[in-house]
Amino acid sequence: MSAIGHCRTLVVVAVVAASSVFGGVASADAWRAAPASADGSVLDHVDEVGDRQLNMYVYSAAMEKVVLLEVIRPADPSVPRPTLYLLNGAGGGEDTATWQAKTDVVDFFAHENVNVVIPVGGAYSYYTDWQRSDPVLGLNKWTTFLTEELPPIVDATLGTTGVNAIAGLSMSGTSVLSLAQAAPTLYRAVGAFSGCAETSTPPGRDYVNFVVGFRGGDVANMWGPPDSPDWVANDPVVNAEKLRGVDLYITNGTGLPGPHETLAGPDVDGDVGVLANQVIVGGVIEAGTNQCTHRLADRLGELGIPATYDFRPTGTHSWGYWQDDLHNFWPMIAGSLTR
Repeated sequence: MSAIGHCRTLVVVAVVAASSVFGGVASADAWRAAPASADGSVLDHVDEVGDRQLNMYVYSAAMEKVVLLEVIRPADPSVPRPTLYLLNGAGGGEDTATWQAKTDVVDFFAHENVNVVIPVGGAYSYYTDWQRSDPVLGLNKWTTFLTEELPPIVDATLGTTGVNAIAGLSMSGTSVLSLAQAAPTLYRAVGAFSGCAETSTPPGRDYVNFVVGFRGGDVANMWGPPDSPDWVANDPVVNAEKLRGVDLYITNGTGLPGPHETLAGPDVDGDVGVLANQVIVGGVIEAGTNQCTHRLADRLGELGIPATYDFRPTGTHSWGYWQDDLHNFWPMIAGSLTR
């Protein structure tokens, strides 16, 4: 969309908010026209998709595209509320493995006073700023978008308190730690579920190569060759000191079959093949991230940085456990966002 088009969108949104076209909602719940950021990022438009659910579309100047944000509004939006950013896994919400499709996130937050914002996009990108555009994965500047361009637009549009938390799983379980390190004052709480926090060690590098390469992306376009400083700069374990002062909730299973590895388990639906894949493939992946997560815990312990850990004795790399993690993380988030 052109700059003129964005300006027109701003005017339309401002007029709609001022005229209370959205059913006479309170001013705290009107969709405000957020001012464009310094680089030209701006709210494109907002669609209401259900009770307390919105689709926000935000133009990212850094990535030169409009990004969809699935939003769950607070139970009571009459006053400003904080925001929880939830990042999807490797598929970036572009596939069917999403918070909305695989968990009870909408129902769980039905009575909670928080804005839940779920970006859609960034598949296999690690939600980081890539050095170069990739022929397969395109132009990715997710650190810039999520930490600089997006928050002021979300705050202005939804009328938030400006207080934030963030959580992610699998690939984004690494990303949320890096994002908190890139913007040390942006998030009060971080939830990292089944992520491999290392990126610059041989096993961490192998994991990154596997994830990015799964869709055909080239890690050389992301952080450069193996000796590039960006690999170390984006390693949450190496940069763990930057997490000091953030409320951390870190989880991982061992990869051994647990309570969700049954024919009646989430997404299994009695399918023996699906269950076998969850046990074998999900078990191997979770065992690998478990090693990474313990090394993160060791590093945080060496630095005297407190964190809450849930090292499950069982559990695979699958959605049933991540739903449990979100439920268990919520009391910490709620306390962090309102203190």
